[in-house]
Amino acid sequence: MVISGFESLLEAARQQPEPQRLLFVFARAELPEGATPEEKRRFENGQGGALAPVMYVDKKTDEIHSFAELVEESQRMGKPWDMVFVGCLGGQGDREPSDEATQKALESMIKSIQGGLVSHLLMYRPDGEQVRLP
Repeated sequence: MVISGFESLLEAARQQPEPQRLLFVFARAELPEGATPEEKRRFENGQGGALAPVMYVDKKTDEIHSFAELVEESQRMGKPWDMVFVGCLGGQGDREPSDEATQKALESMIKSIQGGLVSHLLMYRPDGEQVRLP
C-alpha cells in the first residue's frame, strides 16, 4: 500500500493483521554549533540546519483519529516542532507490542534522526504536508 498522506497511514496501520503502535518523534530545526556564515544565512532563510528531537509519543491505532488531533496534543506539550517522524511497530499474533519494545523502537528512531538516517521513516510538517526526501 502506498502511503500518500497521514490518513492513508492510519488506514494502512489499522488494516495490518497484527496490532500496531504508531511511533512519533517530533523534531525542531536547529543551527548546529560552529555553523559557517553561509550556513547561518541559509538557516535564517528557512533552509538547512539539523533536525533535533524534542519529544516523542506512541499511539495505538484506536488512540489517534487525525493529524489535527496529533498536532493539537503536541501543542499542549508546549514544545515547538518543525517535523514529525513516524514509524510503526507491529505486535505478534493478537498481542500488541510491549511497552519495553515500544520504548526501544522510539529510542532507535531518535538515534536514527540524530544520525540523519531517516529514509525509512515517514515525515510530516505541522501543516500535515508529507515530506519526501530525494
